[in-house]
Amino acid sequence: MNIDIIGLGAGDIDQLPLGVYKKLINTENPIFVRTLDHPVIQSLQREGMKFESFDTIYEQQDQFESVYQQIVELLIQHAKRNTDIIYAVPGHPMLAEKTVQLLIEQSEVKTTVLGGQSYLDDLFIALQIDPIEGFQFVDGTSFRRSELTYRQHIVFCQVYDRFIASEVKLALLEDLPADYDVTIIEAAGSTKQVMKKVPLEELDHSMEVSNLTSVYVPPVPEHLLNHTFNRLREVIAVLRGPNGCPWDQKQTHESLREYAIEEVYELIEAIDDQDDEGIVEELGDNLLQVMLHSQIGEDDGYFTIDDVIRSITDKMIYRHPHVFSTTKVDSVDDVYKNWDALKKEEKGEQRPSILDGVPKQLPSLVKAFKLQKKAAKVGFDWDDVNDIWKKLEEEIEEVKVAIEEGNEKEIEKELGDVLFVLANISRYYKINPEVALNLTNQKFISRFSYIERQIQEQGKDMQKTDLEEMDYYWNQAKKRE
Repeated sequence: MNIDIIGLGAGDIDQLPLGVYKKLINTENPIFVRTLDHPVIQSLQREGMKFESFDTIYEQQDQFESVYQQIVELLIQHAKRNTDIIYAVPGHPMLAEKTVQLLIEQSEVKTTVLGGQSYLDDLFIALQIDPIEGFQFVDGTSFRRSELTYRQHIVFCQVYDRFIASEVKLALLEDLPADYDVTIIEAAGSTKQVMKKVPLEELDHSMEVSNLTSVYVPPVPEHLLNHTFNRLREVIAVLRGPNGCPWDQKQTHESLREYAIEEVYELIEAIDDQDDEGIVEELGDNLLQVMLHSQIGEDDGYFTIDDVIRSITDKMIYRHPHVFSTTKVDSVDDVYKNWDALKKEEKGEQRPSILDGVPKQLPSLVKAFKLQKKAAKVGFDWDDVNDIWKKLEEEIEEVKVAIEEGNEKEIEKELGDVLFVLANISRYYKINPEVALNLTNQKFISRFSYIERQIQEQGKDMQKTDLEEMDYYWNQAKKRE
């Protein structure tokens, strides 16, 4: 039992190696072909040769993977019944032929690859490109956009039909402008070779496509890749480099601290405002902080952005075994428990206190929230939320007593207790108090600004406006919301 795998080349019969031609015309074994749609087969049919194709399988199956698997299974069955068979494929058997790869991987039947002419040589000649500049060969039926390297020559093969051409086009349009020129090559190197340069947006409706169609994407200029990570990394390196920006060059981890804080708060503001464009801009500013710190680390020889990305990727995979492994979870609470357990295991050492790990620089309100959250994880928590409300009332009464006594130090302490209890109430209801207070601040700014505008429009002085009139406009502002 043996399957001889033969390549039919990319063009007409004149390109077929003599040895392959003799093998085909002198064989008494059944000759199976992936598709009859090839000029060599059409020439051999005119000479009286018979072929059995798998074209009907393409019509029966929706997914190419299913087509390839079924072809392989049928070939193995035929080989077991007929001892030896020939399987002929377009091009070279080892070039973009998934069925051949599947046949090589199986162990039921012996396979022998007898070669054939690759169309790549003819393709390079037709396009007049040198692959040493960087070349990527991509299966049009099975690729991921993230795998594409746009600074190299890219050739999509297996562009069988308009549907595949459309899929290729849509993927490319995520990164390239609609008028970016690409080249369609049909039957490269044969007497029927056709080449046509078209704007990307016309790729799937400019000419007929077949199993001899390829699509060429020339290297993309830098200015069209400003949305890619590698381009951002290069820009930051240039800014920090010898001919870069004096401001960027002198920055350190310490000097950038204030900007990190500012950018996070500006992002929060954009989120609160539901400003999508603002969120995009502020996320970019936060990413800039990551890139600058990483470039400083690389310049100093300590770490690079690759280390940063590897660290967070490894952490996310390790701490999500319910996604990347076999751990089962039934609720979000289970996720939190797993996260904390894995975090302890990952760190390897026990902190002296449960409360360790809360950043000292956090604003006091959110710090109170996080401290109580950590304490609650080991059971130091109220059993009933009503008891927390009672505690709030108790603390408010203590503030009033301190005020009556005129003891400023005690007033400060007791007000702190009130805020601490409010942070605990926020935690119980899963509300971040810092975010909640920031929303209220924004609401106050909006309403008070409305009061200022109304009084200004009437030509009045804010300083001389009484509280009653300001309350009137305040209530107007509330109704407008």
